Amino acid sequence: MKPKNEQRENRMREIGQEEIDVTYQKLKQETEERGYYLNPDVDFTKALISGLLMNGQRYGYWACPCRLASGVRSEDLDIICPCDYRDIDINQFGTCFCGLYVSYDAAHGKKTISSIPDRRPNADERKKMKEMKGKKEQTTLPKLPIWRCTVCGYLCAREEAPDICPICKVTKDRFERLM
Repeated sequence: MKPKNEQRENRMREIGQEEIDVTYQKLKQETEERGYYLNPDVDFTKALISGLLMNGQRYGYWACPCRLASGVRSEDLDIICPCDYRDIDINQFGTCFCGLYVSYDAAHGKKTISSIPDRRPNADERKKMKEMKGKKEQTTLPKLPIWRCTVCGYLCAREEAPDICPICKVTKDRFERLM
């Protein structure tokens, strides 16, 4: 029996240029429809998309190609593209951490794109935050829970989070219960 890593590598197929190009066009259209912009350096952007597609094969989800993913979706929810830090990074620095998404000014050459600090808490801090969030949820019992999309901030009051965010189209597991 082969080790798990070797089995996974054998299952991974090569990502072709056509797949990258098609994904780029689709992502470009979707982001612009939602008021976001891709990095204007097309070669750089396509390299990031290649990393997203590769992580999609590895983990079953598009973990940020510039961060170390655990391979456990529930632990990586904050770094699934678009990550939870995208909007605040774009507002503060003009780009997200990996550089895939940029501000209007950066997309139109009015602002220089450069490396930015990673605001993702380390593993120990994330664990403490998760424990604290669990304790906070136990003390509040409203009639209908309030769900917040961690990517775009969309709020809704209902028994369960929606399957897909109506604003940014991320999946149900990207919602957090506020109340």
